[in-house]
Amino acid sequence: MRARVKEPRPLGPGALDLSVEAEAVAPVREAAELLLAGRAIDVCVQPWNGRRKRLLIADMDSTIIGCECIDELADFAGVKAKVSEITERAMRGELDFEGALRERVAMLKGLPLADLQRAYDERVRLNPGARTLVRTMAENGARCVLVSGGFTFFTSRVAQAAGFHANRANTLLENGEPGDDRSGGPGRRLSRQAGGRRPGGRQGGPFRPDGAAPLPGLPGRGVCHRLKRGVTSIPPRFGL
Repeated sequence: MRARVKEPRPLGPGALDLSVEAEAVAPVREAAELLLAGRAIDVCVQPWNGRRKRLLIADMDSTIIGCECIDELADFAGVKAKVSEITERAMRGELDFEGALRERVAMLKGLPLADLQRAYDERVRLNPGARTLVRTMAENGARCVLVSGGFTFFTSRVAQAAGFHANRANTLLENGEPGDDRSGGPGRRLSRQAGGRRPGGRQGGPFRPDGAAPLPGLPGRGVCHRLKRGVTSIPPRFGL
């Protein structure tokens, strides 16, 4: 393979952008992966055309933030071990996502809604680089959307903290009615129900932007972050 590498452009601490002139992308990717094999260095080789993205869609739990919100709520309810096990199996694609979500929410029945704010204040932290990623994309004209198989109570707050333009998630239902982020007054508690609202105001099932989401859903546009163990085959078009 013959290729001409241009002057590298620093993107930040420990990150470089290299422009390579070659006849095809695949040989460059293979050569880079071979050269970096066994080293703690990530590489993403992509065509020049279309490399500046106009849309960023990011999962929230264990991606933009360092925890799983529903697991942290379960800790306050004293059932974290059980809920965390279900979460892991669902993210590996071993369980039906909607059924697993409803089962976990059922375990939180009776938890004071005030504990949602407590979980956010005490447990939710942005991962290093998350705010920089979102704001850099936004400054370059991209639309940034935070999505989650969890709940709008958390995505709305995390989206604001990280600088996303919008967020999409499921809405917790209280006593069979759609919950509201401002409804956590004294004495209010979670019911065992959970429902989803999709963009455009249509009622639907829970979103699935977690480790069980099908990778072919974003051909040529996906970047895997902390890849789940259940996802064992990654097409070359996805960055790692």
